[in-house]
Parts: sequence; C-alpha cells; structure tokens
Amino acid sequence: MAEPGVETRTRRAVITARATATFEPVGRSVAAARAFVRDTLQGWGHPELVDDAVVLTSELVTNAVIHAGTSAEVLCLRSDDSIRVEVADRYPEREIPVQSGRTLGNPDRENGRGLLLCAALAHRWGVDYSPTRKHVWFHLDLAQRPVGTRSAGPVLPDALLPVAESRVRVAVAQIDRGGTITAWNEDAEELFGYDAELVIGKPLGDLAAWPHTPGIGTGLAEALRLSRWEGSYGIRCADGRVIPVYASHLRVRDAQGEPSTVCLLVREHERAVLQTPQRPAVEPGAESRAAADPFEVFIGSPAPDDLDGLLQRTVERARDMLDGDAAFLLLATDDETELEVRATTGLPAARQRFARVPVETGASRYGSARMPAVHEDLAAVPGAVPLLEGTGMRSVVTVPLKVEGRLTGSLGVAAESANRYSNEEALRLQFAADRIALAVESARLGELERLRRGSLSFLVEASDLLAGTLDRDQTLALMAQMTVPTLATWCAVYTIADQASDPYLSYVLHEDEDRIDGLKALLSSIAPPDPVPTPGARVWSAPGEAAHRAALTASVRALDHPASPLSSGIDTTLATASAVAGETVVLPLVARNRVIGMLTLGRPSEDHFRQEILELAEDLSRRAALALDNARLYSERVAISQSLQRSLLPPGLPTIPGVEVDVIYRAAGEGNEVGGDFYDLFPIRDGAYGFAIGDVCGTGPEAAAVTGLARHALRLLAREGFGGPAVLERLNAAILDEGARSRFLTLLYGEMRPQDDGSAILKVVCAGHPLPLRLRPDGTVEPAAEPQPLLGVMEDLELYEQTITLDPGDVLLCVTDGVTERREGTRMLGDDGLAEVLRTCTGLTAGAVASRVLRAVERFAQAPASDDMAILAMRLREPDPS
Repeated sequence: MAEPGVETRTRRAVITARATATFEPVGRSVAAARAFVRDTLQGWGHPELVDDAVVLTSELVTNAVIHAGTSAEVLCLRSDDSIRVEVADRYPEREIPVQSGRTLGNPDRENGRGLLLCAALAHRWGVDYSPTRKHVWFHLDLAQRPVGTRSAGPVLPDALLPVAESRVRVAVAQIDRGGTITAWNEDAEELFGYDAELVIGKPLGDLAAWPHTPGIGTGLAEALRLSRWEGSYGIRCADGRVIPVYASHLRVRDAQGEPSTVCLLVREHERAVLQTPQRPAVEPGAESRAAADPFEVFIGSPAPDDLDGLLQRTVERARDMLDGDAAFLLLATDDETELEVRATTGLPAARQRFARVPVETGASRYGSARMPAVHEDLAAVPGAVPLLEGTGMRSVVTVPLKVEGRLTGSLGVAAESANRYSNEEALRLQFAADRIALAVESARLGELERLRRGSLSFLVEASDLLAGTLDRDQTLALMAQMTVPTLATWCAVYTIADQASDPYLSYVLHEDEDRIDGLKALLSSIAPPDPVPTPGARVWSAPGEAAHRAALTASVRALDHPASPLSSGIDTTLATASAVAGETVVLPLVARNRVIGMLTLGRPSEDHFRQEILELAEDLSRRAALALDNARLYSERVAISQSLQRSLLPPGLPTIPGVEVDVIYRAAGEGNEVGGDFYDLFPIRDGAYGFAIGDVCGTGPEAAAVTGLARHALRLLAREGFGGPAVLERLNAAILDEGARSRFLTLLYGEMRPQDDGSAILKVVCAGHPLPLRLRPDGTVEPAAEPQPLLGVMEDLELYEQTITLDPGDVLLCVTDGVTERREGTRMLGDDGLAEVLRTCTGLTAGAVASRVLRAVERFAQAPASDDMAILAMRLREPDPS
C-alpha cells in the first residue's frame, strides 16, 4: 500500500549500487543506522544528499527500534537518477497517521513525525505493507551535474582585457587517488614558497584552506574526485599567509588506469587565465532571445547554480559594466540591521567574506544602504563606506537589492580616482540590481535551507556523542573536536569550577596540530574572557591584539639580533599571530542558570564568522554546557561516594609477630569500592589481635551502611574487653535496632594470641558464615569452627566460642560466600571446591594463597563476578632451621 497522494514509480529504475544492514531494537542502533547511511552515500559519491538521508533515516529507525520495539532493516539503492532508502520493521498493524479536514499533524509530536519529515524533505516517498512487516521508503533525486562546453569570446580593446601580473605564474600540482601531492612545478614553488621535495608526499589538505560549512558546498576530497572542478580557495604559504587562488581541477588516468587529479592554480585576481567562459557561443538568431531576459543579459547564460558563484559573477559584471576598480556585494541579515560581505573583487585580502557592517551608518540618506548613493570623493566624507576604508578607493556608487520592498542586500562599485560616478551610473547599477535581486534572494534561501538541514544533522550527531560519556576530560575534547574544523579554525574551552573561581584554560585545539602549543601559550599569557551569562556570541579582541604585539616584538628582535637564539622562535610567533588574526568570538557555557565556562572560537587571517555558523555554535554550546555540567556532577558524586566507601575499609593491616597476613577484597558493581562483604584485623590489647570477615545481605551502598556499623561496633566492643559471643550478641542487637534498614549478617569473628613457641591460640565464633579452613603443612584441610546462627534475624542468640591452636606452618583461610557460591551454569565452586584449591597451596605464603584462591574463582566462570568477595589468609611462620 502506498501513501495516498504521493507519486509512485511508473518505470523500473536500473539499480547501479545496493547496500543493506539490520539493526537490533536497542537505543544505539539509531546512531549506527545514521552512520551506515552516511558512509554508504559518501562512498557512492553523493555527499550533497547525506544530510537529508541521515535525518530521515534517524526518524524512521527510531520509530522501528524505539517505539515499535522491533529490529529495523535499512536498504540503500542507487539508480541512474535517484537514491532510494527503505526502512522495514516487523510491526505491520500500525497505521499511517492520516490528516483529515483542516487538522494538520503536529511536528513536535513523536508519533508520525518520521512520515511528516518524509513529506517535507523527500522527492517521493511511500509506505508498503505486507502480512509480516512494513516498509517506509523515500527517494532523493540526484542533482544533474552540468557538463562543460566550448566557447569563444569576442575581440576586445586592450583597455578591457583582464589585468594580470607581468609574469603570470600557473602552479601545477598533481594529486593521486589518496589526495597526496605527487608533482609540484616551479611556478608553484615561486607562488607558495615550498620546494617540491617538501610537499611531495603530503596531502593537499595540509596546504589548502578549504571553505567548509555544514550542509553547503563540496569538500576538498569530493572536489578531487570529480571529473572537472573550478573554483576559489586558499593555499597556506610557507610564511604562514593564506593566498586566495582560483583553481581548475581535471581528473585523468595514466596508462595503467590509475586515476589522479591535475590542479592548475593562479592568484585570485588572475582567475581569467583559468576560468571557463560562462557565456556559450551565440547561435544565429539568438541575439534577440538573449536580450529578452535582462537577468541573463547582466549575469550571462547559463547562470551559476550556487549562491557563491552567482554573487561572484554579479560583482565581476557590475565592476566591468561601470569600468570600476573594485566591486562588492553584501547580503542583509534577517533583521535587516547588518550587512554581511559575501563577494568582492579588486579589494585587498583583508576585506574577507562574512565581515559585517551596519545598514545605517549615518543620519542622511547617503548613510543608509536602503537608498542608492553616490560618493564622488570618499576623502571628503571619511567613514561613509566602512568596507572601503584603507583600500585607496576614492569614489563609489552603491544601490540596494530589494525584494517586495524588503532590503536583501547592497551592491557597490568603486574606483581609485575621484568623481568617477554620477546619478547616471547609479541608475544603471540599480537597474541591474533590480534584475538580479529575486534570483539572489532565491539562491540565498536555498543555501539557508541546506545549511539548516546540515545543522540539524550536525546537532543530532553532537548530542549523541555528548550523551555518550560522563567523563569531564572526554567531554571537553569532544566539544573542541566537533567545533574544529567544522565551525572554526581553532577553539579554546575555559571552565569555571565555582562562582568564586576564575576561568581556567582547560582545552585548546587547532586544525593544524603544530600550532596548538603556540596558541595555548598565547592564550595562557592573557587574561581570560569575562564570564558574561548573556546568550549569544560576542567578539573578543584580546588574542589578536596580544598576537600582534608578540609578532612585532619578535620581528624587531630578529632585525636587531639576527644571530641571537632569542630570534629563533620568530616563525612560531608569526604562525600563531596568523592563526588568531581573524575574528574571535566567545560563547558562554550556561547550565542550570550558572556560567560554568566559555567556548572560544577563532578564525585566521582576517576571516569572519557568518551569522548562521554563530547560531549553530550557540546551539552546540547549550548542549555542550549541559553535558559538561553533568560530567562535573557525576565526577563530584563519584569522588564523594569513593571517599565515603574508603572510610568503611580498615586503614591498614597491623603487623602480627610470627604471622603472615594478606587480604584480597573485590566489591561488585561499577564504581563501588565497598559492598556488603567486609573484613577487619586490629589489635585488641597487648599480644591479642581481633579479626573478622562478614557478609551483609545484598550489595551496594545499602549493604555498605551495615558494613560500617558492624566493623566499628566490633572494634569498640572487643577493646572494651567483651569476649567473642558477647561482642556478636551486642552487634546483633544494634543491627535489629536499625528497623526497616536492618539486614541480616553472616560473620566470622576471632581473637588470635601468638605464643612464644611459634604457635597461636585462636578463639572463634562463626555466626552463619562459611567455615574457616585450616591447611596443615602435610596438605590436610579441615574446618576450623562450627556453624552457628547468623545475626540480624533473632533477638535472643546463644553463641559460643571455640578454641583451637594453630601450629607453625598452618594456614587459616577465611572467605565470604562470593567465593564459595561462584557459579558457571549449574556448577558451583562450593566448600569442597575451595578445599581442593587450598590443598594445592601447601608451602605457599599467605599472599600466594590468597592470590591462588582468587585466580581459581575467576577461572571457574567466564562471566564477571556478580557478588562481593573477601579473602583473608593468615599463615604462621615456621621457625628458621638455622
């Protein structure tokens, strides 16, 4: 059965690839299914579909394994024109949530949300039922990738030809299948400062400053796999600078069929050397058709299908149209209060993308981006166009981009000479801006939608990772690793222990590991940012200013004393300064109405953050703050618990003349150091020592509470001079006084008095506990006491004391039932099994006896022990024959 109103397939597609996996009905299966779909689509070369597919698969698998409680089968199919993903479960009696009348489904409701997402994101989807299972499927259409075309341009006057250096250098690099550089020509050495032997064998990604935004654009690895690619990115030079370049990639194969990518690179302002002409050859009769569309007249046909390409083409055409020296295009934020620089040409590298300027810069109409403006001489009105300050531009014309009366951006053209522009040029530019405004806004909204989808996938993964640990250090590392390089080039996390403490630099990460130490040293040398609880990102200029001062100092020192050892670290100082030269922002980490730290993000070389990235970082910081605070609370509670538990154990074992003593203790349960089993060995009075080993009913903290009561009561009563039966009878009364919190207790208590001849007299009371075993030097094993009633059950107990004498070489072994009741299926170690183990310990020291018993218990069953264990071994030393 297919979903009503949803398009179904009318022809059978040819399947070119297939992948399938089954996931059990457990919570971790949802993350595993997302990883399976992501890896499959990336392996097939379709990263642009990953975000939508992951979000849809996550919801559908959640419905199957969490809500329906059945296993989920995920099938991925690739055809010539689409990707199909099917999620099947074994709960066919569920129905599709039907929307009738005017009542729409609530997207915040868990039930049916996966199908609502299918309807919103998928190109086609449906539900198929069978008697045993239900299939939910969706299709995502593959993008049609344009192919290159041949074209030729007209003859142009010399004055209209593109400007280039007197010696145009074209860097050529060849990249193998793994992304490693295999060839590097002389022009590449001159442009970027690296000798061929230094870069051959290194990944291109180590040098490329690739623009990356979640859900938008192609990554470097994907671009290198395409048959052809053109575009702009940066190359990190040997001196630390990032040079903008325009690149043309061509995928080739050698005689053996091994593929590689040939990369041609020129400086960004010389892009005309490599850029493929966008306007195709004009066919006869096509002039009238081309003139019919003003947008194509200005932009050229075919128009770029991505926002960045469209904006870059726009500024280049605007500059050429008005014969300017530079042009720029800014897009308005949602609240129309600021403009972001999105494309420039002819401006210095310092005017980077995503720098923000206010819409209103003055009181007059010329100070507002909402109206056309012509500035004949910027020297007469300093600050009129903040973007052009310090660029050498003298005259400028700016016009707004508007859609339905709403400001969406601003387009400007500037010239180095004054009085170049008048109202006539403003009208021409405004006419062009009106033609492209709608196309730019449509492309911007498309980019924003892709970014939001990518952000949703990013936050889902981040939440899974942060929820998977309660370790504070691991949480800090995850915060930084999720941030770099996806959101920022470098990241620092400050933590605040309490309200009276100063922020502490806890973690630093940079995408280039070689710069981490220098960055950490720089941040440690300056005061941390103020812990302001106000939500949102705020700019922090201190790192950039400190790095600038350090770079100036190092440069001056190197010039004054070139041979001095103090000048040897100038390269590191300059590299660190370049790393923090861009915008740095601070986001508060707020959890439970308290600032617990700050997340600091930075960009290099005058780069700026775009608003959508800051919003995504703010969402991440909220999740990270809660995870970090949860880890802190867990660590504090573990520390308190372990401290209290350690207080229940004996502080140490006394030295008994002529007697070897060894104890092994294992508490069941993660994080427990003390459980229901306990032991003690302590001096009572001159020449007499008390020992005890017991087992409280149950395990964990509740049993540990009775453990503490028993151990301290035994010491107190024994030192008051009470005998064994009196001590245990009073302890029995104290346990019963606990009421509902009381638990029954088995206990072996004894007093040992070593003798001058090397023997020892023992007085023992065994109240419901496994009997102590005596090992003689000849290998004989026998019980050393008789069983009596346990404690904590009856009020009136009649206990008696047994006296035995241990001879030199004898071993007394006392254990709890965690040892004797060790099970493997229907088998149990038991008292007889323990006696057999003890018979093999003849001649061993007390420590060796305890260790052998523990090994025998652990090897008896494969599963970890589920009960507390205590082993107390005491051996009387034999006299020295000499």
